[in-house]
Amino acid sequence: MRMKKIFIRVGIALLVLVVVGVLVFAMFLDGIVKRGVETVGPTVTKTAVKLSGVSISVLGGSAKLNGFVLGNPEGYKDTNAMEADTVRVALVPSSVIADKVIIRSILIDGARINIEGSPSDNNLTKILANVQAAAGAASKPPGKGEDAGASKKLQVDDITIKNCKLSITLKLLGGKTVSAPLPDIHLSNLGQGPEGITPAALIKEILTLVTSNAGTAVLEAAKGLGGAALDSVKDLGKGGVEGVDKATKGIKDLFKKK
Repeated sequence: MRMKKIFIRVGIALLVLVVVGVLVFAMFLDGIVKRGVETVGPTVTKTAVKLSGVSISVLGGSAKLNGFVLGNPEGYKDTNAMEADTVRVALVPSSVIADKVIIRSILIDGARINIEGSPSDNNLTKILANVQAAAGAASKPPGKGEDAGASKKLQVDDITIKNCKLSITLKLLGGKTVSAPLPDIHLSNLGQGPEGITPAALIKEILTLVTSNAGTAVLEAAKGLGGAALDSVKDLGKGGVEGVDKATKGIKDLFKKK
């Protein structure tokens, strides 16, 4: 009987330790994710990446990234290229400290995106160029002193970007700033294989689609402005139907890397 009581006490003690361990893990996990985003992000985009806070439910496998901000490169009027009040993530929490982070879904709803510059040289094309360079570098093993976080393996099952607004300031539009909705974006099954996908490659996938869809939004904005802005669009081609066709193609190609 005495031995049985000892086993019960040991069992209770172990259970308490497990619970305490989970609570401590959950407390520090928030900080791990925040530091990871703010450390790895700038190495990929070469701009500031900030979060005001992170909250993670270990048991629920969910996370909220609050106050996400992607900064602009130097030389632009707006400080930020993108702002999102909340980014919702469903993930396997224990995988955050594993070799491969498994993310079930990412939802960006209602973000604000600023586009500034010229068709061939704007803030988004510069950030995309930085990301493309980082994606190439991340495919190689990190050297001495390099950040291994940029090459960490990820698996992302689903990404949805919806209800986002664009603030567009381009010479193509006569220097005016207009607002336009960004067409919704959906990506799935990224990094499913054993090699996964790196943060740099993931950001490249997302940003490439954002900039491509933004080109369509700019075309619609130019049509809505009419006048000098629409004349600027028509100047891309040679009058008539041919001019409109060339203008349409030119704007859809607006954010493709030159």
